[in-house]
Amino acid sequence: MRSGTAVLALMLAAPALAQESTEKMEKDQSGIVRLGTIFLQVLGLSDEDATSVVASELWVGGKVATSVLDTPASVSVITEKEIELRKAETTEEVLQYTAGVHTDYYGTDDRNDYFLIRGFQATTYRDGLTLGSMRGVREEPLAYERVEVLRGANSALFGAADPGGSVNFVTRQPRFEKIAETTLGFGSHGSREASFDFGNEMPGNETLAFRLTGKVAKGGLDYDYSRDDETFLMGGVTWRPTDSTAVTLVLDHLDRSGTPNSGGYPLDREYDRSDFFGEPGFNYHEVNRDSATLLVTHDFGNGLSLRSNLRYSDLTDDFGYIYLFDFAGRTGTSVARYYFGGDSSAEELIGNVVLQYDTTFGNIASSTLGGIEFRDATSRSDSFYGLATPIDLANPVYTGAPATLAYYARNRMDYDTKSLFLTQNLSFNERLILTFGLRRDFMDVASTDLIPATPVTTSGSFAETSGRAALTYKVTDEVSVYGSYVESVAPPAIGVEPERGEQFEIGAKYAPSGMNALFSVAVYDLSKQNVTIPVVQPDGTITRERIGESRVRGIDFEARAEVNENLSLIGSYSYMDTEVVRGVVRGVTLDGKQFTSAPNHIASIWANYTWADALPQGDVTAGVGLRYVGSYYFDAANTRKSSEALLVDGSLAVDLTDSAALELSVSNLFDEQHIVGSGTADYYNPGRAFGLTLRKTW
Repeated sequence: MRSGTAVLALMLAAPALAQESTEKMEKDQSGIVRLGTIFLQVLGLSDEDATSVVASELWVGGKVATSVLDTPASVSVITEKEIELRKAETTEEVLQYTAGVHTDYYGTDDRNDYFLIRGFQATTYRDGLTLGSMRGVREEPLAYERVEVLRGANSALFGAADPGGSVNFVTRQPRFEKIAETTLGFGSHGSREASFDFGNEMPGNETLAFRLTGKVAKGGLDYDYSRDDETFLMGGVTWRPTDSTAVTLVLDHLDRSGTPNSGGYPLDREYDRSDFFGEPGFNYHEVNRDSATLLVTHDFGNGLSLRSNLRYSDLTDDFGYIYLFDFAGRTGTSVARYYFGGDSSAEELIGNVVLQYDTTFGNIASSTLGGIEFRDATSRSDSFYGLATPIDLANPVYTGAPATLAYYARNRMDYDTKSLFLTQNLSFNERLILTFGLRRDFMDVASTDLIPATPVTTSGSFAETSGRAALTYKVTDEVSVYGSYVESVAPPAIGVEPERGEQFEIGAKYAPSGMNALFSVAVYDLSKQNVTIPVVQPDGTITRERIGESRVRGIDFEARAEVNENLSLIGSYSYMDTEVVRGVVRGVTLDGKQFTSAPNHIASIWANYTWADALPQGDVTAGVGLRYVGSYYFDAANTRKSSEALLVDGSLAVDLTDSAALELSVSNLFDEQHIVGSGTADYYNPGRAFGLTLRKTW
């Protein structure tokens, strides 16, 4: 890490912004029309969307400053209330009822959060800043107030990014109100956990608020000899000396200790999920991450505001496991196996400074947002791979860890990125909104091969420009329509042309005045050039190969509604027509083939109903969800395809007192089993899992 960059970041982080929390396209006392919303989280105030499944505002770190209705993009906000109702415990579970998102296509591979948006990889962010070197870590949903999804390319907002879209995690922050909740839970595979979330205004000091959140969990997974343990702790303090200034510091620690993979299942037939063909003595995944986040805001008045975010993270991530190497037509019960794993570490400092100015010119309201961003990161990865002892499926005998590990790569990567960005919103007569933005990223990347006695370093410099343009028309106060063009540039690799994406989209949104609801539909054409994909080689290794250009055309529909005080509904449907426009992998032409892991159809619906005062002690709330995933191809050559699947989830909550409730949740109620991924082995979807939670609030 460069100390000069760190010093500069800390100096720049001192000023920041705060915006008022009640305006939505209304004039303030100075007569200025606020095109943007209201960054409730950064001021340490209550998130008004937290108690609803329908969000009215989008934050994404302050880089998009409009209400969800007026945002010229296809977006979803999974609120704190929705996460609680569906009892979502992982990021994949949080996202699995969201339009255009395909999750968990690697089954029992639990090293990362796996999801695709519109058939492509998506980039993850925390409070609007890329997770960068931390993106491979499975995030803990308890750390976040909400999860925001932007579908489609968006480098003009965030810099180097994958074209599928963005997932932004919004950190839980202190509030100037009482927060007090604890949970105790038990579930399938011997799982048990306890969590807490406490916060309030500091006693005797109205300018300070604190919050402390934590979770301890132990348990297992579907397969034998598995482990899934976690310790999470996060503490934050907010200082708000005036209504215009807020400074928040959040420290968090994540420690995961588990098993990364079942090793897969043989290809010849369907096996029980509990079967394990890896090695109990060589199946580990240890993750340890510490982060410090500083969020500073200040409102100068007269439409001028400034904010700055800064985050430092330190990560170690070590794993190793043994997997099956099966093939179609195998005879006998002996199956080859390979071991695979790596030891990695990363250190990252990232921050930005954003200036926003809102004003009016007659009947034209203007919102100008510009800023700078930087990222300074170093990572190291030592990767090993080799032949392990075979296993007899009829009589499995475990032989232990490999005697020695063959390292095929030892690398250190250094990243230095500086960026300038500008977004302009112009509203004409509060009906027609013109949005355009530009971003310029300057990226220096260096890779050092540590295997030779004398390490060899190669480097590359990139300067990429990305843009976005959109036009929104508010037909009425309830209906808006838009058209947009956006670009993306994927994070570059040395000696490889960066992957570029572009998207054309038209859409409409409807927020009926008589109901807390939002209905949205978007039609898009998204393409990506210089595409690379993972390919399994004949010797079992996995390499990335360039296939040229890919394109997806589709439609996303999403509905979120609180029909009345008792009933809430969440529904989505997505259709994707994917195509490899041009490309060759291992001599095979892929022109006209469909993407891997990209279903043509995805649909879901979740209904939640509350019987108020159904029992003497309080309410009873029940939820049921249906998830449909259409068939998709497992390989780039389109030789093997999954079956379509329909899964059922449910929940039930019963009030025990005014402040305590007993909650039951179940995922995959009917234990439906199907193959979600297949290569040298098959991987199944998660099986039925129950959870029972006692929740107490004060």
